[in-house]
Amino acid sequence: MYSAFIYYICMTKIYNFDEIIDRRGTGALKTDVLKQRYGRDDLMAMWVADMDFRCGDFIVDALKHRLEHGIFGYPSTPESFCSSVIDWVKRRHDWEVQKEWLSYVPGIVKGIAFCVMHFTSPNDKIIIQTPVYHPFRIVPEMHGRTVVRNSLIEENGSYRMDLEGLKRLIDSDTKALILCNPHNPAGITWNESTLRELAHICAERGIIVISDEIHADMALFGRRHIPFATVSEEAAQNSITFMAPSKTFNIAGIVSSYAIIPNPEIRRGYYHFLKASELNEASIFAYVATEAAYTHGDEWLRQMLKYLEENILFVDSYLKKNIPQIKAIIPEASFLVWLDCRELLLEQPELVSLFVDGAHLALNNGETFGTEGRGFMRLNVGCPRKVLEIALEKLKTAIKDR
Repeated sequence: MYSAFIYYICMTKIYNFDEIIDRRGTGALKTDVLKQRYGRDDLMAMWVADMDFRCGDFIVDALKHRLEHGIFGYPSTPESFCSSVIDWVKRRHDWEVQKEWLSYVPGIVKGIAFCVMHFTSPNDKIIIQTPVYHPFRIVPEMHGRTVVRNSLIEENGSYRMDLEGLKRLIDSDTKALILCNPHNPAGITWNESTLRELAHICAERGIIVISDEIHADMALFGRRHIPFATVSEEAAQNSITFMAPSKTFNIAGIVSSYAIIPNPEIRRGYYHFLKASELNEASIFAYVATEAAYTHGDEWLRQMLKYLEENILFVDSYLKKNIPQIKAIIPEASFLVWLDCRELLLEQPELVSLFVDGAHLALNNGETFGTEGRGFMRLNVGCPRKVLEIALEKLKTAIKDR
């Protein structure tokens, strides 16, 4: 009865994404390390990929309900947690996942690091497709692996995979490819034919695909996310998929990621690696938050994605009208907008300074995602529209005054 009541409330509630919430002083990475990361703390924080929207009350209420019990001993993995994940992935992505395929992981970047440690050896080569989320490069390099860049091909205001180039890059030392699906920072929802060909190339050459699908639930403008493992049997039997409710429901600090591995041999080895160090065990609150999000979060997500679409269109319209030298690559997924600033004709340090010292905005430096990101900046639009409007006005003034 209680669950049915919560479901009814969630399905009828109108959520307020215009609410401006001050996150400073809360230990938020986004706001509280600005001085350390950018050299000054008088900046609007529009960089790290979490949103400024209040977490859905269905998650907060579930956490409060568990807190009221007052005892927080060692948890077991609830059957309802696994069921909620399986039901969500089937409902949102038409992928029938078996319970034995699942394991908790303490964060997707950590999960990727564990893959690097388990499936590769020092000096082995790992391919990434740049410009791409920078931990894909940093993590393997810090573990002594050789990172090989298979640059995406810029085309028609977006990017496509260079699959012919990928074939040429692969040699006997190449052991893995880290896939960003949907792509960060360009927001691409890779199509089925591209993923299928990628799967064939990698399977044929014995290269395991590590697919980061953390933005899977955030496809926009009628687009659809396609899980890599669903495009072919080759893909299913030669991959590890990571997903999480963290980006979708703005609960990254709770750490509630999970792996999906259909292949029993790959699964056995990797999950033994996790279990050997108790890395497969979550906190009580990760289980509670995930189950609440996946059970009651559909309507919140629908309204939030609509708000994000309007934010993205607002940015695009504003730039075209007021700052035509900067062009927004419209994302097909997520709340990150890849800004092409090359027509400003600035070197990358000058471009960063324009945003930080001129406009007092903290965005991600495009070069962080690879040399292909020179001339770009990454903007987080997961915030109230008024905040976006103020930020763009500041940028407009900084460009005018430079």
